[in-house]
Amino acid sequence: MFSFTQTLAGRFAPSPTGPLHLGSLIAALGSYLIARKTGRRWLLRIDDLDRPRVVDGAADGIIRLLEGLGFEWDAAPVWQSRRADRYAEVLQQFKKDGLVYPCSCSRKEILASAPHAGEEGPIYPGTCRQGPSGTRQQFSWRLRVDQQPIRFCDRMKGDWQQNLQKEVGDFVLFRSDGIFAYQLATVVDDLDSGIDQVVRGADLLSSTARQIYLYRCLNREPPEYFHLPLLLGSDGEKISKRHGEVGIVRAENASEMMQLALVFLNQGLPPELIGAPAEKMLSWALESFEDPLLPRDDRRLPALLEGQ
Repeated sequence: MFSFTQTLAGRFAPSPTGPLHLGSLIAALGSYLIARKTGRRWLLRIDDLDRPRVVDGAADGIIRLLEGLGFEWDAAPVWQSRRADRYAEVLQQFKKDGLVYPCSCSRKEILASAPHAGEEGPIYPGTCRQGPSGTRQQFSWRLRVDQQPIRFCDRMKGDWQQNLQKEVGDFVLFRSDGIFAYQLATVVDDLDSGIDQVVRGADLLSSTARQIYLYRCLNREPPEYFHLPLLLGSDGEKISKRHGEVGIVRAENASEMMQLALVFLNQGLPPELIGAPAEKMLSWALESFEDPLLPRDDRRLPALLEGQ
């Protein structure tokens, strides 16, 4: 049906909605070290598909910062915002195959008909499966899901399963505002880039079953998944831009942030590298990385700072 790249690779795919945070650096470092340890290429993708949330200049800033930290990617960065034609090609094939259908339900209508929310919002009850039944003029396109649970083994979290029909419902691949959904874009991008290893934060674990279902629809094997534990703020929530300046990675604090990321991943630096330039720490980590030491539990930033 489609032609996809066959090479083996890992990747880091930041969303440029603000400056790089320590949590994202941890994901970048984890994916980089695991890919290199297993002899894979490592690629960089800019997930700037959701244009209303993108901050001007953030992507370029992230790229420059990663370069300054010593990261090296094996191909030119991919920008999702430049790949709409490719996503449209896949969606069109799904339409021909009868795998998707137009939905005219507004969020208010979905909430009214599906009051029991899933982990990521209301569970879509299939209102438009037999034809548009909502009041919205602009259609989204939803992928039909079946009753079979999606089961997979995450390399960090172990065995996992989700029944998409009961816990998510038919999910959106193309939004009513004209933007392709993350689930479709990330699967197509990973297939086109030959990604067979995905290392990312545990906050994306709940997306994995939907992505595996998409791989099945494309008659392709999914990658292996590593969902790293999360870095939390003192409030117990994932570190993000809402925490303000806390955890923001900059050129002037690069050494400290790289050290913290390595501490989080349980890759203890030798004393002579404490306070060394970030690229020297990264070079050491490439030689000394031990994946059995990777943590299984979330950690709070204050405790991480104390444990340096």
